[in-house]
Amino acid sequence: MSDVQLTVLDRGRVRADTNFVVDGHAVATASNPDPTHDYAEFAVWNLVVETPDATVLWDTGSHPEAGDGYWPTPLYEAFAHVDAADHPLPADLAAAGYGLDDIDAVVMSHLHLDHAGGLEHFAGTDVPVYVHAEELPFAYFSAKTTEGSIAYFAPDFDHDLNWQVVYGERATPFAGVELVHLPGHTPGLLGALIRREDARSVLVVGDEAYVEANYVEGRPMATGLLWSNRAWHDSLVRARELERRHDAYVVLGHDLERFEEMRSVL
Repeated sequence: MSDVQLTVLDRGRVRADTNFVVDGHAVATASNPDPTHDYAEFAVWNLVVETPDATVLWDTGSHPEAGDGYWPTPLYEAFAHVDAADHPLPADLAAAGYGLDDIDAVVMSHLHLDHAGGLEHFAGTDVPVYVHAEELPFAYFSAKTTEGSIAYFAPDFDHDLNWQVVYGERATPFAGVELVHLPGHTPGLLGALIRREDARSVLVVGDEAYVEANYVEGRPMATGLLWSNRAWHDSLVRARELERRHDAYVVLGHDLERFEEMRSVL
């Protein structure tokens, strides 16, 4: 087991209808044909993972001009990153005591536009960017055609990047950090089991579970946020088993309460 240190970066807040992240959260019924919708706030975060091998950045957040015309209007209307302009990646790294030059590697959980918006800072460098083999082609397929998912935006990831492709269900590119394939939200979603010497293990499930209701109650996200409902369910079972076996603290994708908690726990 290796000594691994974790630092949480607060990358701002997204506002969206909870129906997107918890399927059927507010539905019309015979007795309540006009239910109140919950327009909620969700956290965007990154991690800096200090391992004996490397200083690793987990995801890169949204592009700071997300609300200024960079994101396609329909996407911003659905998922408004209201303070993206206040959270450019270099500034948020600096607030945590890091610079871009300190980052030895980047791991992309997936390439949706609220996760890949800072990749431009690593374009033309030799910094390895880890992505699952199922994710990269689907991202290009989605961004370059009318098929796939609208949540991929080519200007985020269509750069001269040092892609390092992760294959299979598990990989350990850094001491103490095991990448875990958790398809469902996207075909190539990566989570991580992080084992630490003097602290509890951490299981990053990320957007496998946007919020606690997805993970704890097993309530899926809406269809628009799931590449495969069946794969999502299978990944949830796998993640829960990893949590049980390693007594791990679980890091969720965007749950605001869990985000506030993990900043003190990690």
